Amino acid sequence: MPTNAATLDTPRYAKTIEASKRIRWDIDRDVIRGRTFDLAHTFLPDGLSLADELPFLNPVEHRFLSQVQGRTYANMFGLVERFIGAKMLEVSRDHWLGDQTALEAIVRFTDEELKHQELFRRIERLAGADMPAGYLFDVPPNDVAVFVLGKCTWAVLALTCHIELFSQAHYRASIDAAKDLSPLCKDVFLFHWREESQHAIIDELEWEREDAKLKSEAQRDAAVDDLIALVGGVDGILLGQAKADAAYFLAVSGMTQDGARAEQVNATLLKAYRWQYIVSGTLEPRFQKTLVRLVSAAQLARIQAALAPLSYAVPARAEAMSAMVH
Repeated sequence: MPTNAATLDTPRYAKTIEASKRIRWDIDRDVIRGRTFDLAHTFLPDGLSLADELPFLNPVEHRFLSQVQGRTYANMFGLVERFIGAKMLEVSRDHWLGDQTALEAIVRFTDEELKHQELFRRIERLAGADMPAGYLFDVPPNDVAVFVLGKCTWAVLALTCHIELFSQAHYRASIDAAKDLSPLCKDVFLFHWREESQHAIIDELEWEREDAKLKSEAQRDAAVDDLIALVGGVDGILLGQAKADAAYFLAVSGMTQDGARAEQVNATLLKAYRWQYIVSGTLEPRFQKTLVRLVSAAQLARIQAALAPLSYAVPARAEAMSAMVH
């Protein structure tokens, strides 16, 4: 059934269309521009990589750890954008015979997500051409998409909103101001951020629209269960990738795969990935505000309890600053 146009915030959809037209970019012309990666630069700043929490690393090792994580960071976005694009195509059906402004906004969103997937495939090939052999990122995007899309739309849209808000927060708080960051990396995430800013608006609109369809607390309880399951699925991916990236880093750096330093590398990579892909998003005020508005106090408490084991995953310097404030 077509959506009742009177229930939609059409002007907000229209603003995303205007922005999409104004900031439209091309992978080769605007982002890559014939460049390759310069391994003399970092790929991800300390505020995301947490490489500064391993004081025994020398400058070369420190930089290489950032490069490993930067490569995975790009691959992770390529991974999640597979299911995000598919879900947005699905929800666009509600607008096919309804509000055509909302439909155009979502079609543009999906087109941009397809472009982002291609961008990150290109980035992986460029990184692979220059970085040492042995890196693995073998998470099947279609298998992940099937798992995610098997959950209810409310939960998938919540996860999607979370992802696209943390991508913006990472750029603003860490990547934009980072010194000695690869110019190509900075441009990749600059142009990505510009379009994700519009996507997050649509995520919020569609999440709230889906929430209005829930007719009982039992349905919302089930949706919250699905969201918790999705977060658990993401954490499972992070556990595997952190282990793979730690093994690659240790092998290339010539460090032993066991011992105290190896344990610290493994633990720091997992902490960094939990920070990047889960915790930083849950702390975003926009995400918190929407979530609090859509769930009951008891449901929010269940979500917080599920996240509690991951709450340690914040940068050590952020913990220090918090301690000083309190």
